[in-house]
Amino acid sequence: MLNVALPKGRLGEKVYEMFAKAGYECPAILENSRKLIFENPEKQVRYFWVKPSDVSIYVERGAADIGVAGKDILCEYEPEIYELLDLNIGKCRMAVAAKKGFYDDGQRTLRVATKFTSIAAKYYAEKCRDIDIIKLNGSIEIAPILGLSDVIVDIVETGTTLKENDLEVTETILPISARLISNRASFKFKTAQIEDVVEKLKAQVKYDD
Repeated sequence: MLNVALPKGRLGEKVYEMFAKAGYECPAILENSRKLIFENPEKQVRYFWVKPSDVSIYVERGAADIGVAGKDILCEYEPEIYELLDLNIGKCRMAVAAKKGFYDDGQRTLRVATKFTSIAAKYYAEKCRDIDIIKLNGSIEIAPILGLSDVIVDIVETGTTLKENDLEVTETILPISARLISNRASFKFKTAQIEDVVEKLKAQVKYDD
């Protein structure tokens, strides 16, 4: 059995469609139920739904052989896995945003609100900028409005939420998309099976011109 961790939600549904097209379908997954684990013994595949930010943990620790995780999660937690393929879906970017007209003159410690503390720390360390990281878990856009932080580091998809809160992107840190990842030991022992998945998914990936 090849164990596959899928991120819950729209992205996971898109990813499952790709796996089904690749010949790894599992009809039970489409039934309206609260089950979290689905298998197709004939195709030798078992799927399970997990929270998107947990996919890399399941894969790193071997509960899943392969899975799909966002590049943001991989950069933030740096799990010991193999990154096999950029699926070029679930695209957005990690960016710095601030109130319109904000200017960082570099004279004092920059206050940065984010839930991506590692990415923010690394980004500003490369710029040799002294920062104070404020870890938040939700509604990060409020931080600069209430004066809790000068800037935020967060995922930006369309930018609508920022605009509605009178914020704007000042710098892009990195582009983000969904990646197929593999457990290192699984890749060694299930090489043929995993490489077959990679090739069949790669054939479906649409790259930008």
